Amino acid sequence: MKEFLKRWGAGLLVLAALTVQAQGVQFRPGTIGSVFEAARKARKPVFIEIYSPTCHICQSFIPTFEEAKVGSFYNRQFVSTKLDIGQKATMQFLEKNRLFIPSLPMFLYFNAQGDLIHLAMSNNSTEEVIRHGTVALTPAARSSSMESRYQKGERSANFLIDYGMYARVTRDTATNIRVMNDYVRQQAAGSFGNQTNWLVLQKLIMDVDNPLFQYLIGHLDQFVRVYGAEPVKQVAENILMSSLYSSRGNLYPAAKIMTIRNQLQQVGIDPKVAANRTLLPEINAYFRAGQGGKAAGRMEEHIAVSQFSTPEYLYVVRLFNKRSPDPADVPSVVKWINKALPLTRTPAEQADLYFELAEAYRRGGKSSDGVKAAQKSLEMAKAAKMDTRRNTEQLARLK
Repeated sequence: MKEFLKRWGAGLLVLAALTVQAQGVQFRPGTIGSVFEAARKARKPVFIEIYSPTCHICQSFIPTFEEAKVGSFYNRQFVSTKLDIGQKATMQFLEKNRLFIPSLPMFLYFNAQGDLIHLAMSNNSTEEVIRHGTVALTPAARSSSMESRYQKGERSANFLIDYGMYARVTRDTATNIRVMNDYVRQQAAGSFGNQTNWLVLQKLIMDVDNPLFQYLIGHLDQFVRVYGAEPVKQVAENILMSSLYSSRGNLYPAAKIMTIRNQLQQVGIDPKVAANRTLLPEINAYFRAGQGGKAAGRMEEHIAVSQFSTPEYLYVVRLFNKRSPDPADVPSVVKWINKALPLTRTPAEQADLYFELAEAYRRGGKSSDGVKAAQKSLEMAKAAKMDTRRNTEQLARLK
């Protein structure tokens, strides 16, 4: 009987092991920190699926991950986990690692120390899911080798697409732009509207100067007929806005920003919305060019069709007083402050507005008027029981 129980117990252990394997990929629960700790102990890399429970494509991968063949490979080679893109902890992890997720599901592969070594957007098949894991284990083929391969001259279309995605996910915008320009130079003009290049526009292009985007904006009707008005609008809008609010967008001249404003309207954005989105970039462009008068004129257009509150007026006049190198805007700033003063509800608001009025007069070379405004600001600040050190410093500058 004892011998039988031993054999029966051993059989249960084998059955249990087979059951675990049959369960597919073992996604570890718990914090991402605990996952990496387990990976270091096991001396294995980490596989992370970034997903959303509301993403139907993500859900379609569940049966694939449950396959015994997939589970056997990933459980042997990786410590695996899943992160819901909607969770705060996931966003904190991505932000900490400076990662952007343009599409779901996204496969991320890390070494046990937390360095990203590979990423993939996979087709939903057993072979593809295993293939991506195999590539992640191959130093010469995985994503982290792409910079070296590019420097050595690799330029195949598929490689450039993969490298462009890696650059986008890792927020390396300069590399993404360079690589996508290389990619487009390989494309025949007649192929710009094909399915592959539509996907490239959707997932990879981040720059309005890319020839593929320029083709899109010049052939909207062609794309709308094939892909639909709303998807085309969304893709074009995303590229325009990512360019406008990028570091390179901070250097665009006003004329280029006005072109972007017109293109936003061209793809179907309401003119008022387009004007609001490009307002501050255009004004900052005028500041960079030393054109305070043009900046004031653009802001005046905005104020004319808006109903400004005191805080909004205060934000605008502070912006001009702080950023504008050209006193040509001073008459407009003074006018805006005088419009805002009757709207104030507290002495503190009046103190702030008179302070900015004094700054505007100082910029405009009217020191006597500036002193009067500064004294009024000091009076209101005392009434509001505010810290008056800035007021006394301002008066000292004006006298």
